[in-house]
Amino acid sequence: MQGVTDSQRATASAARAAVRRLAVPAGVLAAVAAAFAYVGAVDPNEPGHYPACPLLRFTGIYCPGCGGLRSAHAFVHGDLTGALADNALAVAGYLAFAVLWAVWVVRSLGGRPLRIDLGPVHLWSLGALLLVFTVVRNLPFGGWLHP
Repeated sequence: MQGVTDSQRATASAARAAVRRLAVPAGVLAAVAAAFAYVGAVDPNEPGHYPACPLLRFTGIYCPGCGGLRSAHAFVHGDLTGALADNALAVAGYLAFAVLWAVWVVRSLGGRPLRIDLGPVHLWSLGALLLVFTVVRNLPFGGWLHP
């Protein structure tokens, strides 16, 4: 190529590398955005659009995910109070995903991989949080956590 300097080639090569490094985080964001767009467009409060939770249907017990679709629908429509009322743990998950995704993008731009090294303590703690949330939302005094 005439008139193209080594500096320009290096800059173009660096730009292509950055785009390649951002391809996977962008794809994950696109998939999550599409899922949220679908849930935002197809109201889970209307019967017949989504299957019922089998645990709730057969036992009457709320699982940790019960109300998650309604929470996502409210979240998409900007109703944070409604989203928290439907499933507070899901809202915490949405926010955790947003932070984790932002860290992933920043690390990818720097050419560093995202490493999530969850040890047994972290995994057991996450399991305990889910268990406590499930138990409390099914007890009489946990009615405020019902979807």
